[in-house]
Parts: sequence; C-alpha cells; structure tokens
Amino acid sequence: MKAYSINPQEKKVQELDIKMQANTVYTFFSSILIDELTSLKGHIIYTDANAPTEEKTPFFIGEQLIVGDALIVGKNGMQEVDAFISKDELKSLINYDVAPFYTDAFKLLKGSDINLYRLFQIENDEKTELNIEWVLYVFSIADDATKNYFLTELEKSEDKQQTLQKMALLAFNASQN
Repeated sequence: MKAYSINPQEKKVQELDIKMQANTVYTFFSSILIDELTSLKGHIIYTDANAPTEEKTPFFIGEQLIVGDALIVGKNGMQEVDAFISKDELKSLINYDVAPFYTDAFKLLKGSDINLYRLFQIENDEKTELNIEWVLYVFSIADDATKNYFLTELEKSEDKQQTLQKMALLAFNASQN
C-alpha cells in the first residue's frame, strides 16, 4: 500500500510501500497510543499521541497541528487504501515554520499525559467540546502578554489538563465577545 511518512526533524517526506496489518501503525511509531486525524481529505494522518509530551518536533499539514513523525494513508469509507495525494502536493501543504509559542508550550507539557486531539467539555451557557490543539492555536495568535500569561500558568500548574481546560474556557469566552 502506498503511504507517506513525514519526519519533521529532517523536514523529509518519504513515499513508502507498506503492508497494512493490525499492528503496522503501532510498529511504525513504537507506541500503542496513536491519534488518527482526518483533516487531509480522503486520507488518515496517524501520529504518536505521546509526541507532544515527549517534545517531538511540531509542524503543520494545512492548518492541522502535527507533532512528531506522521504516517499518511488513503481512506475510502472505513477502509485504508493507497494514499492518492501526490508527494509534491503533500509537500506544498507542509509548514515546518512553527511559532516558538508552540515549542515553549510543549516543553511545559513534557511528561504529562496531555492529548492534543481528545475532546473535553467546557460549560458556559451551554456545553461545548474543544481540544488542546484548539486552545494552543487560540493562544498562539494572542498578544504577547496573553501568551506569557498562558505559559506562566501552565508552568506553575500541577494539573496540566485542568489548567488547559481553564484556559479553554477563557479563550472560548473571549472569542464570543
């Protein structure tokens, strides 16, 4: 099966011919905690869910934040198929230029069990589902004082998940004004 691997440390996209079996993705990442992202139309982007807390290199595919290596295969319904995006088109969607805010945040998350894409609920007037990726994005576009506040609160926090959920509520409330 045609697939692509992305190594952000080397800024390298490689075409692979893999045999998809039950353990292929887990073996690729040497991890049992895998995130499956569907933000690339007709494809699945697999990532190691532990990468953000292991200070792996972040990058973007389109506007999707990815941390660490990625494995991309095609998707047809529920079935994995050959990746059909061209290597050049995939390369054109990749941006390795990540704001220092993200790397600073990942340093503070090192060793925690934070997952970027797992949904959690915040409650305001109604319940809203968000994820840590969204929280980081919102604070990454904030002014410097707000970014510093976020990083300072995260640094002194004992419970990173709780702090990030508190920050999510603050960011959500600010976006509603």
